[in-house]
Amino acid sequence: MRVIHGVSGTTCPSACVASIGNFDGVHLGHQTLVRRLAEEGRRLGLPVAIVLFEPQPREFFDPDQSPPRLMRLSEKLSRLADLPVDWVLLLRFDEKLANLAPEDFVRRILVERLHVRHLIVGDDFRFGRGRAGDHELLCRLGRLHGFTVSDTESVTVDGFRVSSTRVREALWRGDMAGAARLLGRPYALRGRVVHGDQLGRRLGFPTANIELRRENIPVQGVFAVTMSGISAEAWPGVANIGIRPTVSGSRKAMLETHLFDFTGDLYGRRVEVHLHHKLRDEMRFADIEDLKEQIARDAAAARGHFAAG
Repeated sequence: MRVIHGVSGTTCPSACVASIGNFDGVHLGHQTLVRRLAEEGRRLGLPVAIVLFEPQPREFFDPDQSPPRLMRLSEKLSRLADLPVDWVLLLRFDEKLANLAPEDFVRRILVERLHVRHLIVGDDFRFGRGRAGDHELLCRLGRLHGFTVSDTESVTVDGFRVSSTRVREALWRGDMAGAARLLGRPYALRGRVVHGDQLGRRLGFPTANIELRRENIPVQGVFAVTMSGISAEAWPGVANIGIRPTVSGSRKAMLETHLFDFTGDLYGRRVEVHLHHKLRDEMRFADIEDLKEQIARDAAAARGHFAAG
């Protein structure tokens, strides 16, 4: 999968089939859309392209009220690379792009950059300055420029439409099994293991500390987890996810994972931590001894979760 950047510059080397969206979480709905797009691509003999925006449009227009992302951009691109996607066109969403007239958006991006021949989008898709472009206009412009447009098909789980919003709601409730059904896999966070304050080691529970590089995260608390990227099999453990104030006054999300019966140096390793079961919310402790006792209880509960299968 190749990533191309910007409104101008490298163009797709051939015509393509495409879709546009946030693809946050790359959940079952997104996966189904991509596979449907790939089927259309095979029928037409064309590659598959996905158009993404960075930041996401809602983050640009209303950063204080935008929901937490399910994944960072690097995680999203990695998940898309596992699917039959040939190209990702990554557009910086800024004032200039936001002010493109709908007709210019279609001409400059879909026609001149991607040479699109078939496009799949939701029937509520809006585009262009003031969100003036709608599905009807897109179909009309498609006929003008020589591409066809079809709607996404809803995917349902447990009787509800799969969406990034529904995944976030499940995570916030601590329903990790429900989130996994929507995603098609356990919810996971990726990052590099960094040096921490060594408190866990002093308490007898050394942790791999992972900076998540964002403040707004969709999960907080203590979880039974497995970590991949360190051995042939995912390694079980217990993890705390939370936001801690730094000396500078900013807030950063940290993922601290204690792996059961593990020995080895993980510093600098890129790992993925899969959240299987929520044990409890974050807590404050009166002293270090109380914290140590609670960590022991959490570790025992996580071991019990995995033992129960």
